[in-house]
Amino acid sequence: MKVEIPVMAIGILILAFGILFFLQGNSVVGPKSSFMYSNPKWIGYGESIAFVGGAIAVIGIVISLRRPKS
Repeated sequence: MKVEIPVMAIGILILAFGILFFLQGNSVVGPKSSFMYSNPKWIGYGESIAFVGGAIAVIGIVISLRRPKS
């Protein structure tokens, strides 16, 4: 079973949400009425979430490269 594709997809999705949260914390995107908008806490949260998502995506890539092609 190809487990690497769902792992990469989940990692990319988490990475995208982390980038979105980071940008909202920096007042780049989002409605001004959002609790994340211009909130320095969400800059750090977004960075952390994006890092975790990137790590998960890389794990999926490593799994796909280490698996023997059949």
